[in-house]
Amino acid sequence: MCINSNRVISVENLEHSYGSNKVLHGINLSVDKGKVFGLLGKNGAGKTTTINIMMGFLKPDFGRCLIFDENSYSLSNRAKSKIALLHEGHLAYDFMNIDETEQFYKSFYKAWDKDIYDYLIKKLGLKRSHKIKNMSCGQRSQVTLAVLMAQNSDLLILDDFSMGLDAGYRRLFLDNLNDYVQKREKTVLVTTHIVQDIERFVDEAILIDKGNVIVSGKINTLGDGLHGYRITLDTNIQLLSSYKEIKDISTNNKSYEVITNIKPEEADKFFDKALSKKIDYEYFDLTLEDTFIALTGKY
Repeated sequence: MCINSNRVISVENLEHSYGSNKVLHGINLSVDKGKVFGLLGKNGAGKTTTINIMMGFLKPDFGRCLIFDENSYSLSNRAKSKIALLHEGHLAYDFMNIDETEQFYKSFYKAWDKDIYDYLIKKLGLKRSHKIKNMSCGQRSQVTLAVLMAQNSDLLILDDFSMGLDAGYRRLFLDNLNDYVQKREKTVLVTTHIVQDIERFVDEAILIDKGNVIVSGKINTLGDGLHGYRITLDTNIQLLSSYKEIKDISTNNKSYEVITNIKPEEADKFFDKALSKKIDYEYFDLTLEDTFIALTGKY
């Protein structure tokens, strides 16, 4: 086996089923040291199953998953100690207070960084006797982040980092995490179905849908080949819906927004033919969310 000393995660042809329901269909991905990687997809796309295989909670039906060059289903204690996991939400033990939370978690991590924990907790302005269950969602996320960072692990896995946070707290969470990751050269794998906030955070990503990889690459290339056009509201837009080239049609208060693989130099000819008349339209740049919806659908 060829060992890549810079490779932290290597997933090859991963398949998995729950009974007769196949949820992963040959997933491939790799994450190198110091990178922030996004595993993107709707709820039910197979993200959490992939994470469970990475952590050794599940054994894949086919393919392999290596973490630090070890099989994920038989990770050594040394490899496990290098991983910090945030699994589908906040801290599990919300009956604890802030101080008890630190005492509990640091007992498992020899590299525990008390200074980072103290720094983030002080920002809350709460006593260490304050119980987690009595905090707001945003406050809980700050404690979660403190626990995650203080483990001082080489690999951080965030399964659904959004944790029900509003846009402001999601941005704050990622800003703090990004600063930590860059300064300490950590490796991060983040899964999410809320993509608005991660364009500035993630280096590379794959987009999966129903257990299949739809597209992969650098975060700013996932929408390559797709184009956005705003078309006036007085257009009979339903005439476009039957064309396979049309990936999504949305409506705002001033126009239709059409996402398609029709290139700008071909747009006049396509729209003239499809709508049987000349129309007014303008080109717009796609966001990551636009790309996400165009490739996976709204439903």
